[in-house]
Amino acid sequence: MLEKSIEQYLSHRVKKMGGRAYKFVSPGNAGVPDRLVCFPGGHVCFIELKAPGKKPRPLQVAAQGQLRRLGFIVETIDSKEQVDHFFDHLRGDKVK
Repeated sequence: MLEKSIEQYLSHRVKKMGGRAYKFVSPGNAGVPDRLVCFPGGHVCFIELKAPGKKPRPLQVAAQGQLRRLGFIVETIDSKEQVDHFFDHLRGDKVK
């Protein structure tokens, strides 16, 4: 499975919940996550998408840490099952 397929699946699930999954590009800030996900009610999280079995590069891990220290939810997802798990977790946590 390709990363693009997982990314499309994530975007579809976000849209079904009434949210937006913006492609996130921040010039001058290498390593930022792929998607800025915004849910109704002002909930925001960042998602790094990977091909199955791939891990974030050290620069990406560092960028994720900075965002987590600011209080954001940051996830690395490499399968459609992980997308589903992410949404299951959100339902019981911050995004209703």
